[in-house]
Amino acid sequence: MTRLLTVLGLVLLIALAACTADDPDAASQSALTEEPAAPDDVEAPAEDEPATEPEAQSALPPAGQVPVAAEDPAGLARQITAAEQAIRSEHTSEEEMASAGHLQQVTYRRLAANPEWRDEVLAQVPQELHGPVVAHLDASAGLASLTRPQEQLPAWRIVEPPPADELLAYYREAQEVFGVPWEYLAAIHLVETRMGRIQGTSPAGAQGPMQFMPGTWDAYGEGDVNDPRDAILAAGRYLSANGAPGTMDAALFAYNRSDAYVRAITAYAEQMRADPRLYRGFYHWQVYYRTVDGDQLLPVGYDGTS
Repeated sequence: MTRLLTVLGLVLLIALAACTADDPDAASQSALTEEPAAPDDVEAPAEDEPATEPEAQSALPPAGQVPVAAEDPAGLARQITAAEQAIRSEHTSEEEMASAGHLQQVTYRRLAANPEWRDEVLAQVPQELHGPVVAHLDASAGLASLTRPQEQLPAWRIVEPPPADELLAYYREAQEVFGVPWEYLAAIHLVETRMGRIQGTSPAGAQGPMQFMPGTWDAYGEGDVNDPRDAILAAGRYLSANGAPGTMDAALFAYNRSDAYVRAITAYAEQMRADPRLYRGFYHWQVYYRTVDGDQLLPVGYDGTS
C-alpha cells in the first residue's frame, strides 16, 4: 500500500507520489514533473507522404523553439486544435510531432491555470476534440491540486529519454507478461518522470524512472531500479499483483493512494488506447517545475544536484 507524500513541486503539470514500500507510512514521490521498429498501430509516415496538413503545420512552433501558450481563449483554442490535429495525423513528421507534443502540453497547462476559459475554448475547437480537451483539463487540474508551488528548483538531473520505440517495446513486453495494458504503463511513466527525463530520488527515497520505494522494489523489482526496462516490468508486476488489468482503478490506487492520480493516469491511458498515435505526442512533453515565481522549464542538461 502506498501513501501520498506532498511533493517538492510540479514537473509539467504535476509531481506525484509513486508506488511505496509495504509500510503504510512510507510514501514515494513522482519526480515530476512518454520494439526497435515502429509497431503497426503507431504508424510512421512514409517517405513520399506529405507533411502535416498546412493549416495545422503553420500553427506549430518552429523545430526546437519553446512554444508559448496563447493568453486568450480564442488563441488557445487555435493552438490546441493545431496540436491535437498534428498529433493525430499520419502525415506528421517526427520533428513536427516534437513541436506538436510540446505545444499540446503548454496549452493545457495554460487552460488548467485559467479554468474560466473552458467553455469558450470548447466552443471554438472541433466537436471531436471536446472529449480530449475535457480529459486533459480534468487530469491537469486534479494533479495540480495535489501540489503547491515551490521556492527552490529540485535536485534533479534532466536527460534525454530513451527512444520512443524502445520504451514502447518495454511497455508491450510488460503487457504480454503481466496483462497490464501498455498505455497505462506509458501514462505512469509520463507522470512519474516524463518517461525517464528526470533523474532523481524523491525526499521519501523513491527511485528510478517509475519511482519505486526500496521496500517495494525489493518485493517486485528484478535487476536495476534505474534501468528503464527493469523498472517498467516491475511496474507491470506490481500492478498485476494489485488487480490489474481486471481492476485497474484499484491497482493504480495501490501504486499511488490518490483518486486524482488514478483519474489522471486513466485519462491519459484511455486517450492512447483510443488513438495510439497520441503516445508520440505525450513522449515529447517536457519537464516543467511549478515555482512561486511561475512555471520553470527544466531543459535537458539541467543539473540541480551540484
